[in-house]
Amino acid sequence: MTKTDKILRFLREIDIPYELTRIKGKTFLPALKFNNGVLLIDQEKLIYPGDILHEAGHFAVCEPVFRHLLDSDVYKNGLRIGREAQAMHGEEMAATAWAVAAATYLSLPLETIFHEDSYKGANNHLKSIFENNSGFGYPLLQAWQMTCPNEGYPKMTKWIRELRWIEALPIRE
Repeated sequence: MTKTDKILRFLREIDIPYELTRIKGKTFLPALKFNNGVLLIDQEKLIYPGDILHEAGHFAVCEPVFRHLLDSDVYKNGLRIGREAQAMHGEEMAATAWAVAAATYLSLPLETIFHEDSYKGANNHLKSIFENNSGFGYPLLQAWQMTCPNEGYPKMTKWIRELRWIEALPIRE
């Protein structure tokens, strides 16, 4: 079973919506983009399967009330729809920690997430800090009650964030 097949099976098991399709135009990560809360994956263009886990992490950790609005560039679209930049920065860190937990759960090497073209050249440093249990983002996973209370990160008890900090979409004038 390929890494991609293993990752896609995992996404199905935890109910992260995705669609295998052709993607036209430029995307933030090659072969991946969100469309109304569904992760679109172009397998013909996919270079790094670990990027699927990072993008799926955005869905998993997104404030639940906004999840169905994930679209194209998650950050720019979030600002456009009235999300707070600070909350999205936290979710970005949590998505990375989530991807590491998922890779660990799937017995994939961390190079799957931190490949040579990832994280603007900081991939080796990030891989090292997560290997040494000094990564980032996991305190949010703990705050959202997603990690195992007894074993801690990277052991997860929930793969999709349920805990809400916002109950309703902001009113746009």
